[in-house]
Amino acid sequence: MGNTSGMIIICSDSVGETAEAVVRAAISQFDAEHVRLKRYSHVRHADELVPLMKEAASEKGFIAYTLVQPDLREAIKELAIQFNVRIVDVMGPMISAFVDTFASEPKRTPGLLHQLDEDYFRRVEAIEFTVDSDDGKDLHAMHRADLILLGVSRTSKTPLSIYLAHKGRKVVNCPIVPEMLPPEPLFHLPVSKIIALTMTPEHLWKVRTERLKSMGLPEHSRYASMERIQEELDYASGLYDRLGCKVIDVTDKAIEETASLIMEWM
Repeated sequence: MGNTSGMIIICSDSVGETAEAVVRAAISQFDAEHVRLKRYSHVRHADELVPLMKEAASEKGFIAYTLVQPDLREAIKELAIQFNVRIVDVMGPMISAFVDTFASEPKRTPGLLHQLDEDYFRRVEAIEFTVDSDDGKDLHAMHRADLILLGVSRTSKTPLSIYLAHKGRKVVNCPIVPEMLPPEPLFHLPVSKIIALTMTPEHLWKVRTERLKSMGLPEHSRYASMERIQEELDYASGLYDRLGCKVIDVTDKAIEETASLIMEWM
């Protein structure tokens, strides 16, 4: 498989996130670390298409676009022929299929997917809350949280918290360490709000060892020793039993899979 380089220009009359997501999904199938992406958002007039078309031509790249206005769609097709640039219509085939199948006409309003509706603001609020409460920074926020995540170090608490926050859930994640007393609020919360994460000792050893390597630290520190890992897991297990909370084994589970289990539980 060859090593790909060049530029892909993303053009949208809205934000351009949809087109970029599709492009990045395609890039992942290639050795394309040298491919550059450049996004042009909120394009509203045909004359705005000319500079990006010239850039694509000079860089010998192509353009992926999501344009819903008919005049812009026609303009980019004409300019593509003029400048001999390949264009990819990300949204068009889906809209055409919808029209042909359901005999319905599109609204042709840019940015409907990203309108600032109530759900959007709820998710933003949840993300801000979760970031402020990461790794036990604000344990007083537990009473205002939708969910409390417990776990020893490197059981994916933070990425899972952020993922759930994007789904609109306010999350406090709390590290469990044998040398620290568990936060007192834990024992006064509804147990349905508490989810505990665990992992097999062997997998946790691999995760911690890789973490130390990435930080340039000695791999044989006590933090990554099997003895310490077992001590922490045993302590955490005892706490989970006291709380009577749900426990999820995240060994070899993707963040999305664990989040799905939690959402179902909630």
